[in-house]
Amino acid sequence: MAESTIQQHPLAGWDKPELDLSSADWRSSSRGLGDVQIAFVEGFIAMRNSGRPESPSLIFTPAEWGAFVSGAREGEFDLT
Repeated sequence: MAESTIQQHPLAGWDKPELDLSSADWRSSSRGLGDVQIAFVEGFIAMRNSGRPESPSLIFTPAEWGAFVSGAREGEFDLT
């Protein structure tokens, strides 16, 4: 696999730790469809694009993840 050339820079006000995701147990949806995978690491939830696993992952606190899942269930992110 080619080494990523993407550099990650901490954001101002970023209050989340640098997580080691190298041994994370990444999970896809129950149907195995889609391009998103999640992993539960050190009390946080990481989300990545399974088609480009070398790309940066999004990191959520449990409260942020809960709000995201609730919004998704309510159709907040539907594009149609």
